Parts: sequence; structure tokens; C-alpha cells
Amino acid sequence: MFEKVFKLSQHQTNVKTEVMAGITTFMTMAYILAVNPSILSAAGMDPTAVLLATALASFIGTAAMALMANLPFALSAGMGLNAYLAYTVVLGMGYSWQVALLAVFVEGIIFIVLSLTNVREAIFNAIPLPLKRGVSVGIGLFIAFIGLQNSGLCVGGATLVELVDFRQNFNSTGISALLCLVGLFITAALYIKKVKGSILIGILATWILGMLCQLVGLYVPNPELKCYSLYPTMAMTDFSKLGATFGQCFKVSFADVSPLNFIIVVFSFLFVDIFDTLGTLIGVSTKAKMLDENGRLPGIKPALLADAIGTTAGAVLGTSTVTTFVESASGVAAGGRTGLTALVTGLLFLVSMLFAPIFTAIPSFATAPALIMVGFLMFSGISELKFKEDNLTDTIPAYLAIIAMPLFYSISEGISIGIISYVVLNLVAGKGKKVTPLMYVLAVLFILKYIFL
Repeated sequence: MFEKVFKLSQHQTNVKTEVMAGITTFMTMAYILAVNPSILSAAGMDPTAVLLATALASFIGTAAMALMANLPFALSAGMGLNAYLAYTVVLGMGYSWQVALLAVFVEGIIFIVLSLTNVREAIFNAIPLPLKRGVSVGIGLFIAFIGLQNSGLCVGGATLVELVDFRQNFNSTGISALLCLVGLFITAALYIKKVKGSILIGILATWILGMLCQLVGLYVPNPELKCYSLYPTMAMTDFSKLGATFGQCFKVSFADVSPLNFIIVVFSFLFVDIFDTLGTLIGVSTKAKMLDENGRLPGIKPALLADAIGTTAGAVLGTSTVTTFVESASGVAAGGRTGLTALVTGLLFLVSMLFAPIFTAIPSFATAPALIMVGFLMFSGISELKFKEDNLTDTIPAYLAIIAMPLFYSISEGISIGIISYVVLNLVAGKGKKVTPLMYVLAVLFILKYIFL
């Protein structure tokens, strides 16, 4: 059955590899089940309801990706977009979270319409191959940077970012950072030895080491420093809480909503989501060598439709914009090549509703080595960029996209800077004819975004 639905032999993979890859992807994404409720609760939403909505929307979007597109990409509530909903739309602009969810719902409907047409696919295909490769490398640096931050190895300081002082709070943040380093060496060694599921094994080994450290007193939970007990609990989730957010996006009084501001909010969600999704699809599919000889991703239209379905369902259930996750790269690195990988991840999100406390007990320092390692694997794509005098109008925009993503902490910002610079540099160099009309349109739209949003 799996062979018939997912065409495993055609993609040179098997059920065991796909299942391991799906578990790996979930393990690196599981943090969203803890982080998203924390962020959206600042907007007044019930944390348990958000957790349930996030898990359900993740399952719906990821299952759609698996069955409609047969791609190993997983979806969940996007980081950045959830913060935008809570801190900008609700706390900043003063709208209720119900109005914010309505904006996400409208965005999802627009996405469905765009995905049924060729608009989003045309945008993907219009981006030149060197820029796509640059995006892949940039995402690698971005997720490695996320891993360094999540582990506590990279902290803020006088130089903006710096290495953590291991001696300070050694029994909490210090030992966590050290465990991340140990986990990274374990993961890298297993990968070098070509051990199947090396990234997943690295996550579990790091977590187990952490529990042993807590057992002997080396690790001491300190909630004030966001260092919690590493032991999972068997508590069950209160499913009735979902009613606190389900369908609330439709219970909005338009008398309290400015049409112009609402349109701006919808457009902001739309703009960031479309390019975060495109960037992730470009980056992960490039690394997995899924692009054809023209730099196009076969089956991108159903992939974009699955993303739109996830966003729409998420808004109804009660969570922020659902988008394709860069952590999907961890599953691809573990050998995932088909929708079976995504389906396994989606089913684990469904199961997580029953045992959410267990999954959310996975500490960030245990998943961080996986993100750092995947960052290395994606960074290796930089060798495909040819840095020669005759193609600097291709490689300089790729370089700018690469450094913009981690430094500006945004995939979409990296893409926008890459596209703008590609168009401008080719025009200045007298190579405007090789720029497609859609690239000119995208460059203008990005410039207008910086002016008005």
C-alpha cells in the first residue's frame, strides 16, 4: 500500500527510512507545542486550547502535504508569525485575538485561491537557480543559529551575540549548553559513520544524558531561567479546552475593526507567509536534490495548496498561520524523500494531543544539535555556487540572501533582499534581459513593502 501511494522505490527509499525520517522531523519540531501556547497566551488565548489547535492544524496541513504532494515536508504554526499575531496585532494594534485569527483565516482562503491558480508556482519558478541555492545555504545558517540559541550556547551580549559563560548558572543553563555540545559531537560522529537515523539517535542520546545529569544533581531545574525538569510526565490533556478557540474567528464584531487596518494585517500575514513557505520549499528541496534540471520542484502546486489548507484549518481551530517548517530539513537529512515521512510526522502531532507533556519535555538543548547538524548539511550547498567574474550578478545576490537570513532572523527578508539585489545588479550590469518580468514585479513589491509596512 505504501509503495502504491508514495512510490517509495521510485524515490529510492523504504518504509523504515521514511518512518525514521518522519520521527526525526517531529522531534525537531516538537518544541512548537510548548512555544506556540506560550506566545499566543500573551494575546489572551488559552494555552491548552492553543496546544490542541496547533497539534490538530499541524496534522491536517502535514497530512495534506503527504497525500496531495507526496513531499517530506511538515507544517505547523510558524515562528515569527505567531509573535506577529500576539505582540503586533493584538498587543500593539489593540485588536482582539479573534480578529487576528480572522485575518489568518482570510489569508488562508486567499492562499487557496492563489494555489489553485499558477501564481505561487510561477513565483517559485521565476527565482533563478543560483538564488535558490543561496536560499538553501541561508536557511542552513538560519536553523543552525536557531539551534545555537535554543541550546543556550549563543546568548546576547555587548557584541550582540556571544558564547555563553558556562560557569554562570552551571547547574542549569551552563550544563544545558555543554550537553548540546556533547550531543552535537555524538550526532556528527554517528553521521560520519553513516549510522541510519543518526540525527534522531543524537536527540534521544542528548535527552537521556540530560536526565542522567538531573538524576545525579549536575542539572538542577530552574524555571526562572527556563530550565525545567527533563523527566516526562504521564498527565493527560483536557480536550474540552479546544472550545475556547475553535470557531472564535467567526465571532467578530466588524464595528470594532477598521477595514483598512484589517487589510494591512491580512496582507502582512500573506506576504510573510508566502515567502517563508517558498523559501523553505526552495531550501529543503534543493538540499534533497528534488529540483529538476530547470530548478523547478515537481508537485509544487499541491504542496502550496496543502500549506494554504493548513493555515485555514489552523485559524478555525485557534492557532496562528500554519506554514512549512525549515526543520523538515532534518527529516530529509535522515533520508526522507516522500510523503510517508510527512505522514508519520503528522500522525505524531495527532498522538501528541494525548501525551503532550511527554513530547514537550524534550529539552531544546537536545534538539539543538540536530538543527546545527542540519545547518551544516544545507550549508554544503554553497559549493554549487560558482564564484567567478562572469556571474557575479548571480552570486552576489545569493550571498546577500545567505547572510540576511540568520542576521535578520527571517527567511522572507533574505529572499526579498536577494530578489531586489538580483534585479538591481543585473540592470546596472546591462544584463536586464535575463531577468524575468515576474522578478521585476517581485522586486517592486518588496521595495513597496519596506516603504509602507
